[in-house]
Amino acid sequence: MKRDRSRSERGAVTAELALGLPVLLAVTTGLVWLLSVGAAQVRTIDAARETARAVARGDDPGDAVALGRRVAPDGVRIEVVTRDGRVTVRARGHVRGPGGLFDFLPGADVGAEAVATAEEES
Repeated sequence: MKRDRSRSERGAVTAELALGLPVLLAVTTGLVWLLSVGAAQVRTIDAARETARAVARGDDPGDAVALGRRVAPDGVRIEVVTRDGRVTVRARGHVRGPGGLFDFLPGADVGAEAVATAEEES
């Protein structure tokens, strides 16, 4: 009797693995994509902060934006506004979806704003 039961369950593990593997792969891909979105957000924050700091200390705004673009992910736009002794930098961009089977995902927007007080020139 034990032999019959073991024979009927012989393919169960293979079937469960065949069904579970695509789900595991999908979850892993989704988590890796979310991690990349988080990293892009952190890099966007750093780009805005570095740009604001550079403009506030008196660097040329074009050079400061170039510095921010080196830190930022590809495609991030950086805008600098200087008013009343304050430097405001906004960085905005879009991270594409993971693609492949997940091509239906729209991607994610990343953005940051940094404000710094302009240093007095002596």
